[in-house]
Amino acid sequence: MTLLSIESFYLVVGIILGVIAVRIALDADHPSRWGSSLFWALFAATFLLGKQVSPLVIGYLLIAMVVLAALQQVKKSRETTASKPERIASAARLGFRIFLPALLIPVVVVLGSLLFRFFQVGNLRLASAADATLVALGTAGLVALAAAMFVTRAPAATAVKEGSRLLQTIGWPLILPQMLAALGGIFAKAGVGEVVAKLVGNALPTQIPFVAVAAYCAGMAIFTIIMGNAFAAFAVITGGIGLPLIVQQHGGNPAIMAALGMLAGYCGTLCTPMAANFNLVPAMLLELNDHHAVIKAQLPFAAIIFFFNLMMMWLLVFRF
Repeated sequence: MTLLSIESFYLVVGIILGVIAVRIALDADHPSRWGSSLFWALFAATFLLGKQVSPLVIGYLLIAMVVLAALQQVKKSRETTASKPERIASAARLGFRIFLPALLIPVVVVLGSLLFRFFQVGNLRLASAADATLVALGTAGLVALAAAMFVTRAPAATAVKEGSRLLQTIGWPLILPQMLAALGGIFAKAGVGEVVAKLVGNALPTQIPFVAVAAYCAGMAIFTIIMGNAFAAFAVITGGIGLPLIVQQHGGNPAIMAALGMLAGYCGTLCTPMAANFNLVPAMLLELNDHHAVIKAQLPFAAIIFFFNLMMMWLLVFRF
């Protein structure tokens, strides 16, 4: 029996999204009051009811969310944040302490992933081995929130208001990672990976280990650029290229292949407007005139990281 599971944090996320829906419904000055409130309420329901209703019902809820977004009914509120002089004064007062909450997240995730599974009292375990990493991630988010409130001395109401404002600014792209990951699973079930494997096998000399590695890394990056999400690419490219060529044909280490393969996919994420929540939303939040400025700044780093990642996989995947 476990005290915490990933469903525990789904409940927390659902409550947060539900609070946003209620706040919008109570905001008479909202430019799209009822459509936006319904969107966030449906999004909350997918987290709160995911285990209680059939997948078909969740699918209908997602379709309704897509329709609301397509009809431009999902808009941000007119709530304003602190004035620029206030933000400058707050930044000067806090200094580098403002980065503490963000830095706590990777620390808690790493420690939790390694240690949470060992916390046990009798038959009660803190988290199962399978859920330890995701439970650690959820815990890290809560720890970072508490640290941010402590460092800034902000009340809980500020966290609710600013969190709601930022999520509404992101808007419908917030659901892209989940939907694209699901799409990748559908592609895998439909046999897209097998088609990719045949195309790559016919076009490239994959009997050479380096070529197989290069095909896998390039496939992850290119498919991620098309899909906008490395999770969507992973199911297809790993099933179509990684496992049959690197693992089965050349005896590569599947753990190393998968880890570095995801990093290759993330290089594609840095290069595509399809990853709207990563590359377009920050430009909007920063009020940049060029909505592709983030992508342009990331392109040279993506190329360097991809090359380094490719060489690391080639050097490691067949030797450990």
